[in-house]
Formats: sequence, C-alpha cells, structure tokens
Amino acid sequence: MDYVFTILDYAFGVYQFMIIAYILMSWVPQMRETGIGQLLERLVEPYLAPFRRFIPTLGFIDISPIVALLALRFAYFGLISILDKLA
Repeated sequence: MDYVFTILDYAFGVYQFMIIAYILMSWVPQMRETGIGQLLERLVEPYLAPFRRFIPTLGFIDISPIVALLALRFAYFGLISILDKLA
C-alpha cells in the first residue's frame, strides 16, 4: 500500500508544480505561447476554470489559483486519510 501513497504524493506534487508554473507564466504572456505553456494550459486550465467562475478578482489580482491549490491540498489529505483507514 506504500507504493499507492508514493504515487499519489508524486502525482499531486507534480500537478501543484504545474499549477504554480502556469501561474508564473501568466506574468510573461509570451511564455504561454510556447509548447510547454500550451501544454500546461490544456492540463491546468480545466481545473482552474470553475474556481475563476466563482471567485472574483481583487483588483488586478486573481486569487482563484490560490484557492484551487488549497482545494487540491484538502483533496489530497482527504484521499490519503481515507486510504490510510482502508490499509
């Protein structure tokens, strides 16, 4: 069962890194036009879109990615605790 925890930890960590990289790429619009930027957009934007729909921006600051990262962490810890109880 340890390998399941390791795989989940790795997968959630990689996805969090992808979200952070995508957020940082928004500061330099030309970076989103690259192949990596377009790949990250296809992988990350479907997850961020519902948060952007419901969370308004604060001036020029979009806080929805922060909320999305927190939701991802809560989902991760919830899944880990469920799997831990099953093991």
